[in-house]
Amino acid sequence: MADDIPFNNSFDITHGVADQISPLVRRIVAPNASPFTFKGTCTYIVGRGEVAVIDPGPMNDDHLDAIRYELRDEKITHILVTHTHNDHSPGARVLAAETGAPTYAYGPHVTPPAESDQPNLDAANDREFDPAHHMEHGDIIETGDWSFECVHTPGHTANHMAFSFREENALFSGDHVMAWATSVIAPPDGNMTAYMASLSLLTERKDRLYWPGHGGPVSNPNPFVRAFITHRKMRERAIFERIEKGDRTVEAIVDKVYRGLSERLVFAARLSALAHIQDLAERGRIIAEQAEDQTIYLPIR
Repeated sequence: MADDIPFNNSFDITHGVADQISPLVRRIVAPNASPFTFKGTCTYIVGRGEVAVIDPGPMNDDHLDAIRYELRDEKITHILVTHTHNDHSPGARVLAAETGAPTYAYGPHVTPPAESDQPNLDAANDREFDPAHHMEHGDIIETGDWSFECVHTPGHTANHMAFSFREENALFSGDHVMAWATSVIAPPDGNMTAYMASLSLLTERKDRLYWPGHGGPVSNPNPFVRAFITHRKMRERAIFERIEKGDRTVEAIVDKVYRGLSERLVFAARLSALAHIQDLAERGRIIAEQAEDQTIYLPIR
């Protein structure tokens, strides 16, 4: 089903090396490759002399040293964070403490822990980060040389914020939209209803390209985002049909809908399936019931 999205897995990088990817933007990729992070988290540096750092990344000494080395003769004046996952926000606390630069984000991680009988990514959440500046949708961050518009895009996390770089008409999209894969929507912090609304919001914008949290740029954003929306609607339909046919648990549904999936991706598939299921329940198409020690799902007739 992912064939309906024109993914681009081309991403030739060297960890720890700053690449100049546009006139005002450099990128350093953290050495934290995984099935969830592709080749690593992208940290972006905007400007020259006095710079903004976007998503300083994980608590990784090699990566933080690479940022320090690249900016050894420059000054960090702003630190922007797209969301509070451990591969994006922890480095912000280190850089802020070292430089005195204020941090900007939507807010801290606030979602309560997941229910124990459901798949979840609680270990991925950074519950220590709290930005100096809590930004709202439409707020502007600016200096004399560059400026950002804050674009609240909840779904991957409740506090996910993208940043529109107005001087280059580019959106730092975090993990909301990436060129290499679909975003994992992991309840309870991830929410499919919010994610779909945030995708729709992006189709109303005229960004030239996206710089995502992992992988290379999305160079034709609007058709790409519309393909994401179509893909998610197709996935929702397939999940609902399995529930109608009698599959009652997340595991049973994933076994049928995601046939042939690599074992290393099954957990992520269960997370996204659960997000779709919760969205269907919120819209009154299915109900959840407790059966002994597990949650089961039934269609509403």
